[in-house]
Amino acid sequence: MKNTYDSKKIKEDRNKVNDREDIIKGRNAVIEALKSENTTIEQIMIAKGEREGSINVILAIAREKNIVVKEVDRKKLDLLAEDRNHQGVVAKITPYKYCSIEDILSFAEKKGENPFIILLDEIEDPHNLGSIIRTAELCGAHGIIIPKRRNVGVTSTVYKTSAGAIEYMKIAKVNNLNAAIDRLKEKGIWIYGTDMDGEKYCYETDFKGPVALVIGNEGKGISKLTRNKCDFMIKIPMVGKINSLNASVAAGIIMYEVLKFRLD
Repeated sequence: MKNTYDSKKIKEDRNKVNDREDIIKGRNAVIEALKSENTTIEQIMIAKGEREGSINVILAIAREKNIVVKEVDRKKLDLLAEDRNHQGVVAKITPYKYCSIEDILSFAEKKGENPFIILLDEIEDPHNLGSIIRTAELCGAHGIIIPKRRNVGVTSTVYKTSAGAIEYMKIAKVNNLNAAIDRLKEKGIWIYGTDMDGEKYCYETDFKGPVALVIGNEGKGISKLTRNKCDFMIKIPMVGKINSLNASVAAGIIMYEVLKFRLD
């Protein structure tokens, strides 16, 4: 969905921070990764002198799982994390293992539920992706599909922002988002695009049955070709002076509308 996030700022942030997919930073994110059976931690690095609070929890779990822990200078953590927002701990992991569209569909089938899938059209901000993953997991989505190009992947910032939800969410990375939509349509899944100029309000929309939501780029919204692939275009009611929402906030509002139908 189009929103007020400054696209120029996004480009500046991307030039400034080259977020890595083999690093997890922050205490809670590392603890969740340690608890997960889906993440392989190669080693953990903590800042010299850090022995307070949740650092002790990390050390205890790492000891139990025989994971190597190294004490390093805080400047090294700053370099690895590419900022100082690491809370004194960084884990080096085997990069996130993406799944396939078929894995997501099979997961829904095994649960005996209609598929509920989120498709992201060139989401560039890792904080937005992390927040979307967190809300998608809470709302019972079966998976998220992202394109390989011009879309942020599962980076350390995404891990941290998702607050551990990344460990329970299936994410497929595809060469072509529109081809993925065609695949979902073949499976009888309805495609709902989100845009401030949508034809119908989200609260008026019947989300019963198989659902896939398309969330657009922070600045440009959904691309024209992808928009044409959607079965429906929906919008969120707004009465304030600002006429658009952040991508993760918009996605969250609509995901909860879908959830309402699944709770009936």
